[in-house]
Amino acid sequence: MTIAYVTTNEAQPAQVTYVTRNESQPAKVTYVTAGPAPLPPQTTYVQVRTRRPTKQNAHTATSGILLFAYGGMDMAQGLGWNISTDLPTTSEMQYSWFIGVIIGAFVAGLSITHIPKWVFYILGGLMQLIDGIIFVSTSEYTSLLAARYVGGIGIGLLTVTFIIHNSEITMKNSRGLWCGLEQYSLALGIAIQVILDTQMDTTSGVGINCAHGIFGIVFSLVATAFVVVSIESPIFYLRKNNEEQALTQLKMLYAHSGNAEIYNEALDEAKRYVATAASQSTGAQLAASVMPFIKMLFSRCLVPLTFSLPLSYSMITSTVVAELALNWPIIVWGLLRWFGTFFSMALLDTVGRKFVSLLGLLCMAGLMLGMAGIYSDATRLISSYYMSQVSRLSMAFQFFAGLYISCTPTYLGEAFPLKVKYFLIGLIVCLEQVIHIIVIETCPMNVNVFYQYFLAVGIILVVCLIIFAVLMPETRGLSLRQATERFNRVHDVMAH
Repeated sequence: MTIAYVTTNEAQPAQVTYVTRNESQPAKVTYVTAGPAPLPPQTTYVQVRTRRPTKQNAHTATSGILLFAYGGMDMAQGLGWNISTDLPTTSEMQYSWFIGVIIGAFVAGLSITHIPKWVFYILGGLMQLIDGIIFVSTSEYTSLLAARYVGGIGIGLLTVTFIIHNSEITMKNSRGLWCGLEQYSLALGIAIQVILDTQMDTTSGVGINCAHGIFGIVFSLVATAFVVVSIESPIFYLRKNNEEQALTQLKMLYAHSGNAEIYNEALDEAKRYVATAASQSTGAQLAASVMPFIKMLFSRCLVPLTFSLPLSYSMITSTVVAELALNWPIIVWGLLRWFGTFFSMALLDTVGRKFVSLLGLLCMAGLMLGMAGIYSDATRLISSYYMSQVSRLSMAFQFFAGLYISCTPTYLGEAFPLKVKYFLIGLIVCLEQVIHIIVIETCPMNVNVFYQYFLAVGIILVVCLIIFAVLMPETRGLSLRQATERFNRVHDVMAH
């Protein structure tokens, strides 16, 4: 492009002449006016609201129910419900099963990090099977004593494994239901043993010990078959850096949803849970576990006080003195604990763990102190009126005990950081059995200890009720990572 300026003697207006060639013209710029810039894409959050069980959840639950049910039968047998058998009632016979549980829980707590959980289910089921076979095969005292030790070890292995497994493979809005099956199943076994011991005809060809063993054999075999088709926790594979296998397990767990976003969300949350643990040293996690450990010590170690030798003997004595026909209170007493756990599991993920626990503790404390008040006067021990009241109070106590105890395995699976979780759960389970042994050794089957025992336990329940209300968190609807963070708080008064 060339610019030429032409001038004359007259003043001319300035002219500009543009001479163009066949060169390219400047590019045109077009301005288009539009509306505001589009908003960034919205993030879609996928939440699983269904509580419908998958086949894998049902398989694990079925095996747990059957194995713990037989464990409950063994436990009840050592806590006063072998009155119609020829099994000698010695202290060792009573506490042998609990020592076995301590051994099994200790072993599981130390080794479950490195070994797939199906191994512990199989070992526990095998030991339960051996227990049942011995009870069917012989009536010799030493053999039956050995069977109780073996059965206890099996339940110890299963308790730690089942609580950890169910806390890791269930959805956050149904964790209370699945973890509560531990106490539900033990209560079922207690009910079976109580009814078996009081209602079975001892003159029949099959003795009570033999029937006890048959239950053990059948339950163990069926439970082991379900273990074969159960799945491993995704957390186990993520800790071994096997993300592909973890995703496979999650797809099996959430197969009913058919939504890939659900799998990915669950995987991301599991990875965050594992990453949080990996970012902290073991020492730091142990230090962070002090407050959760104290909370769970008060929570879980109340469970032995809800079903003990003095409670069983008090129920038997009151029923006999009151001359209640057909022993119906004993049957109801055995069933009400089981019914209580059933109602509790239905409420844990809707109403909340803390409210249900506080309700159970409050009612238990009142009923226990009420029975202590009756036993404060020794002359009432021979009164049919007062003993019938004790019988009714005992039945109500077992129902509210069922409400309370179902919360404890759920809390236990949520309380501790991942690196130290397995060992500390095993330790809490061991301490629980120590409480059982202390009660067996210090409270003989004697009516003279009823007042002191019921008063002491009633006071303990009141104190723990206050501690529970102040310290325990509400973890309903939270992921494991979020629940563990809530447990780290010193106090947490929220009950919803």
